[in-house]
Amino acid sequence: MPATNIVTIGIDLGKNTFHVVGLDAMGAIVLRKKRSRNQLEQSLANVPSCLIGMEACAGAHHIGRRLEKLGHQVRLLPAQYVKPYLKGHKNDFRDAEAIAEAVQRPTMRFVPLKSTEQLDLQALHRVRSRLVTQRTAVINQIRGFLLERGLPVRQGTAALRLALPELLSMLSDNLSPRVIQLVQDLVEDWRYLDRRVTSITKEINELAEQDAHCRRLMTAPGVGPIISSAMLAAIGTGDAFRKGRDFAAWLGMVPKQFSTGDRTILGRISRRGNRYLRTLFIQGARAVLLRRQTWPRHGFGAWLEAASKRLRSNVLVVALAAKLARMAWSMLAKGRDYDANFLGQTA
Repeated sequence: MPATNIVTIGIDLGKNTFHVVGLDAMGAIVLRKKRSRNQLEQSLANVPSCLIGMEACAGAHHIGRRLEKLGHQVRLLPAQYVKPYLKGHKNDFRDAEAIAEAVQRPTMRFVPLKSTEQLDLQALHRVRSRLVTQRTAVINQIRGFLLERGLPVRQGTAALRLALPELLSMLSDNLSPRVIQLVQDLVEDWRYLDRRVTSITKEINELAEQDAHCRRLMTAPGVGPIISSAMLAAIGTGDAFRKGRDFAAWLGMVPKQFSTGDRTILGRISRRGNRYLRTLFIQGARAVLLRRQTWPRHGFGAWLEAASKRLRSNVLVVALAAKLARMAWSMLAKGRDYDANFLGQTA
């Protein structure tokens, strides 16, 4: 079959090799090839402009941008939405065929291609998240060693930081010289991680201050440079969502639903989607709740006062986080600053 018959291509991505399946207008397979990374662009450069589908995974955004430069229309699909189209036993060519089938569906949801700037910002956030996790592990290990020797320290990193010099200098049978040396080495690790986290946080803050979208998001309560830049890195301008509730659902902050017939059963939040961004919005909601005196200044102050009387604390935090996420999406997608008179009804 000539290449002009190809209208849809599915590519199963790998580290070094890619499996390509092309379909014609009737859905019949007219191309079935295995290509190396270097051969992929060359083989598709001579194919007339067509729809190309790939699963959203590591490297997919880079390859997608390269193929778009060749004139193709590239769509990235979540892997879980491709699985229903897989026929028979799994292999790479069948995966590519399933991708080609799925990308044609008019109701399919796609992942927008990320720009280089978005990927850079996302990389900064991932490194910062890893460093914060490592720092927490070091702090917990120090606490564990001290507690095993009968030296508990009250909660909080500030309390531990203040107590350590006295604990390590006191002459006690509780701490052997070896444990003291180990704790001192862990403190050095802690200081190093502090410096790295501070450095990357400063870089993220500077990037957020330079970006108009981030500055707009930071006018909202509970949203700072970290949340605004993480949101921009994850969804760009929010074009992938039709409304704020869709964004909140993608974050996993809406109830699980199991409904049949006339019965509607709602459970706990789904916790699907971007866990990192969901955690940040929940932390931002907690910060808003701690400043009760500022509630009347917010457009959702009346709702928050009423909700605080009928909801448990953790439920209230998640409900507020979902509202903040919907408002943030509306500000990003519609290009407007936070308005205190706006009640957050963005759905």
